[in-house]
Amino acid sequence: MVKHKMFTNCFLCFSLKTGFLKWKPDYDSAATEYGKAAVAFKNAKQFDQAREACLREAEAHENNKALFHAAKAYEQAGMMLKEMQRLPEAVQLIEKASMMYLENGTPDTAAIALERAGKLIENVSPEKAVQLYQQAASVFENEERLRQALEMLGKASRLLVRGRRLDEAALSLQKEKSIYKEIENYPTCYKKTIAQVLVHLHRNDYVAAERCVRESYSIPGFNGSEDCAALEQLLEGYDQQDQDQVSEVCNSPLFKYMDNDYAKLGLTLVVPGGGIKKKSPNAAQDKARGPAAAGSHADEEEDEYSGGLC
Repeated sequence: MVKHKMFTNCFLCFSLKTGFLKWKPDYDSAATEYGKAAVAFKNAKQFDQAREACLREAEAHENNKALFHAAKAYEQAGMMLKEMQRLPEAVQLIEKASMMYLENGTPDTAAIALERAGKLIENVSPEKAVQLYQQAASVFENEERLRQALEMLGKASRLLVRGRRLDEAALSLQKEKSIYKEIENYPTCYKKTIAQVLVHLHRNDYVAAERCVRESYSIPGFNGSEDCAALEQLLEGYDQQDQDQVSEVCNSPLFKYMDNDYAKLGLTLVVPGGGIKKKSPNAAQDKARGPAAAGSHADEEEDEYSGGLC
């Protein structure tokens, strides 16, 4: 390792040095040697030295106007920082790489880099991960790679729900639903409508939840589907403050087998007013008086018509 490092340093001095017969530094050769050094340091698990070599490689590529290779080197430097658990710094370098990929005209690679950065930071900073996933989705959408864009939007929506950023989650879900409708994946639109309604009800916005269902009637096949019937039953129970009915819907397989973040919204949904099921005045009085009163009330109803309608 030491011999390799000494040889590399000597070679780099020669490559970058200018003179009477050599007017321009040989950045290409320098980049190659820095790349070799980075691999050697990485294999020896000397990650900080590997990071430094990657940064120098990236700089040499930039000086040589090779943006794609420079971006790759910055991305590798970010991965070395990941190995050292310096995740925010790693994400910064990968974001820089993604910008260079875009400048180079390789947007797909840029979006993939942004997704990788999102995965790195998701458990440390969900807010940053949401931003990265949304940026990746935007790049994919601009390239008309809608399925990949939906995957990124889905990750962002779930993180927003998990972080109780429900206003933003509602907007993100609406974006997902619009694209699913555009590609004519109608059954998934139904599922996104369920997720939207749950989010709106957790926001205590019954009007938005009802409007969401009403607007979904325009989606082919929604009206008459089990999703539609369940949502109508859910809204009815919520509006009537019937916790039993709401819980019954939210514990149905249709809701329980959604993505965990949305299933949890259903299981924790509480109607306004504490969810006390309304009972008839007679039932309440009978309960207070006991079984005899209940029987007496039934007899009174029977006696009322004992002589016939006349």
